[in-house]
Amino acid sequence: MSTLRDVVSAHTDLSSNSAAHLQRLVAEWQLLADLSFADFLLWGAVKDHPGRFVCLAQVRPTTGPTAYEEDQVGRLLEGEDAAHLNVAFTEGRIFREGDPVWRGDVAARHEAIPVRRRDRSQIIAVAARDTNLSDTRSPSHLELNYLKTADYLVQMLTDGGFPPPLLPGEPTTAPRIGDGLVRIGADGLVRYASPNALSAYRRMGVTGHLRDRDLAELTRSLPADPEAGADAARRIAGALAGGTPRRKEIEAKGATVLMRALPLRPGGKAAGALVLVRDITEVRRLDRELVTKDATIREIHHRVKNNLQTVAALLRLQARRVGSPQARVSLEESVRRVASIALVHETLAQSSDESVGFDQIVDRVASMAVEVSVAESKVTLRREGTFGVLPSEYATPLVMVVNELIQNAVEHAYPPGQEGEVVIGVARDGDRFRVTVSDQGKGLPEGFRIAGSNRLGLQIVHTLVTGELRGTIDMHPRADGGGTEAVVDFALQ
Repeated sequence: MSTLRDVVSAHTDLSSNSAAHLQRLVAEWQLLADLSFADFLLWGAVKDHPGRFVCLAQVRPTTGPTAYEEDQVGRLLEGEDAAHLNVAFTEGRIFREGDPVWRGDVAARHEAIPVRRRDRSQIIAVAARDTNLSDTRSPSHLELNYLKTADYLVQMLTDGGFPPPLLPGEPTTAPRIGDGLVRIGADGLVRYASPNALSAYRRMGVTGHLRDRDLAELTRSLPADPEAGADAARRIAGALAGGTPRRKEIEAKGATVLMRALPLRPGGKAAGALVLVRDITEVRRLDRELVTKDATIREIHHRVKNNLQTVAALLRLQARRVGSPQARVSLEESVRRVASIALVHETLAQSSDESVGFDQIVDRVASMAVEVSVAESKVTLRREGTFGVLPSEYATPLVMVVNELIQNAVEHAYPPGQEGEVVIGVARDGDRFRVTVSDQGKGLPEGFRIAGSNRLGLQIVHTLVTGELRGTIDMHPRADGGGTEAVVDFALQ
């Protein structure tokens, strides 16, 4: 039972709304752990066992040492070990008294924080803030500001003001504490800015320090687009007013910074706001490069497809003008081969990556083979199984192979006017493929070997399978004694 919902349903009688609130808390509480330099453990009261608690979730800080090397989820506490949890749960107050608790060689300070929903109804759980005391030293200016901000949020946790409400469509990515933190007072002036936050603002053109400056007005002046600046300022002002605005990307001076503003309202009183910032300039630059490269690759495939279709059209015109029937057939076969390759590039031009759904390509190739067959042919084609998605480097040779095998069966398996069927079968096991093209026609000539065949189409098949696909090809009579079966085995490398 590793998920929060599993543990809640197995051990507690919490309602679905309370469980949803705890899930939102767990989604946000890395912020609390990092600001507090402490582990946070979420404890729920075990149903039908007063005084017993179960650990519902756990998060370790990225800014300091953990108090627990082993996972605590599912652990049960009662009696003296759960005394601090009982105080918070029954009295509805934050428990901070008590001596450090030793676990092996690690001493930890335990705090217990009652958790309420936003409607400030009954206590639904207890959050334990357990701080590893092994690294005892005088805290720095940054750490003091982190701890002060953490105390604000912890008070909001017990008031029901944290975590913030879930906004529809809000992305889960957000700046972390180490990316950059700015704490502003209720008057909107900066009280503290971490070095990374200051660096992010300087990338956007700010000179000097941020302390004692109006962050909303400063942020408004940075983007070249006045509306974007006004929107960013409104979000900071909204957090100061107690709202929870959406995350915002700010672009200025060639830099891109992701900003998130959270209200600080311990005890329901305005104490300012917490603004988290992250410099994502390089991330967005790489995103733009990928989009550009993707568009370029698709344009290349589109142009290759157009060029191949032009070549096919020229060969078709040439076939109509030659007088030799044998030359005409050869040119028409070349048209068919070029068109099958063009199908792959057409599919790649419409795809967002270098892979193609191969089933639709095979189905179109089969339809083309029937259309260009002799007029009196009554052969039908059917596909069994699915190829799925294939990388482009395999799709191009494979479509040529399947095309030639289908064409060979359509033209040579059945006499003109006779009804028949050609079946394209595929069995896929992970990255290994077994492709068969079978018919119930007149069968193979005596002593036939595909490697020694003088037919150009079969020579192409043998070369592509053994060379490009690094597989094997075999043509033999069907197991039931009627017709021919071509079997291609290969694996994606």
